[in-house]
Amino acid sequence: MLAMTACAGPDRPQTVDPAPDPTTDLGPVQRGQYLFTAANCQGCHTDTRHHGAFLAGGVAIASNYGTFYTRNITSDPVNGIGRWSDADFLRALRRGISPRGVPYYPAFPFTSFTQMSDRDILDIKAYLMTQAAVAQPNRPHALHFPWSIRALLLPWRALYFHPGPLPPNPGHDPQWNRGAYLVEAVAHCEECHTPRNALGGRIEARAFAGYAMPGQAGPPAANITQDPRSGIGRWSRHDIADFLATGFTPSGDAIGGRMGEVLDRMAVLKAADRDAIAAYLKTIPAVPGSPKRPGRG
Repeated sequence: MLAMTACAGPDRPQTVDPAPDPTTDLGPVQRGQYLFTAANCQGCHTDTRHHGAFLAGGVAIASNYGTFYTRNITSDPVNGIGRWSDADFLRALRRGISPRGVPYYPAFPFTSFTQMSDRDILDIKAYLMTQAAVAQPNRPHALHFPWSIRALLLPWRALYFHPGPLPPNPGHDPQWNRGAYLVEAVAHCEECHTPRNALGGRIEARAFAGYAMPGQAGPPAANITQDPRSGIGRWSRHDIADFLATGFTPSGDAIGGRMGEVLDRMAVLKAADRDAIAAYLKTIPAVPGSPKRPGRG
């Protein structure tokens, strides 16, 4: 689902205690499954629309650059990541570089995953290695010229890629920092909710203000800043946490589509983590305006 956005002053009601990582006591595989769920890896790497095997890839991601296809991340040693070392996996998520030294396109959100801790990245790998191997070959991307030239990724990375990990902000409490980490790194919310320029770089001045990806069907990703009209500024922290748990807005509307799939994963999170996400989102500066399809007024 991206450097940390500068935020307004912390929102710290006296009734809310700081919440550290609630998964510390879990083993690597259990923690990895939890983080895997929070990151919605299944949604991108399992082609449920065509009854594809779990994590075998092949999900089409349409864009105005062409179509990207997600890769097989099962434990298969040939088509998946079964032969990847810990260093290979860390380099993929931290730097966006494959074991063969090839840069990944940012359709794979390494620009957010780079902010994760080494432990969290390797715990995800530990979980993936327990899943069934599927010998499904990876489908090559079908991109328009000149986006099909990978060498163009080098200047793109110089402009838009900022390696992590994400350091804690000493000006905020542990709950806020946990929420920032989940939103910015693990759940990579900004990847979908921040508009992009013609080169595919995020427009940080409108961070979290919503985005309608050219070429993609379905409703745009919503404005989740604190703007009271276009965003979620009128939502309380309880409203946000409840929305993550139930998928229902404060007005009673149910969210479907791609975001509905994400919310199915968010509901699995521990209540402390949903509260932490809410605490962080309440400090996102307001950015007015609803996301619009490119080319529309």
